[in-house]
Amino acid sequence: MELQRESDVVSQIVMTPKGQRRWPDEVKARIVAETLRAGATVDGVARRYDLRPNHLSTWRRLARQGKLVLPEDDEVGFFAPVCVEDDAPSRSGSAPILAGTVDVISGGVTVRLDGATPAARIAEIAKALGALGA
Repeated sequence: MELQRESDVVSQIVMTPKGQRRWPDEVKARIVAETLRAGATVDGVARRYDLRPNHLSTWRRLARQGKLVLPEDDEVGFFAPVCVEDDAPSRSGSAPILAGTVDVISGGVTVRLDGATPAARIAEIAKALGALGA
């Protein structure tokens, strides 16, 4: 299965007359998704596709920024966008933002956590909300 997937990806790479490779965004996204699998490393995946690890890291940054859409894959982790807001209370008369809290928002669901919640727990909750399609 892995060999078939690699050959499918390699067949989509465009070679320029100067011998440079052009990677379609879909191919970049599939390769980035491989780096998110349990036990995978950027160096290992880069080596498998004859890439420089820094190119692959750049593609991963694009995915985190939402500029590269990753394919759906049950084996793959995910990047979640995070918004950081000032802890100061709102001046507009709306409900104040509680100091030291983290809001995990997915669709119409908001989960408010204590600011001391470990990052791993926050990630688990975000993943669970994504799995529920919230």
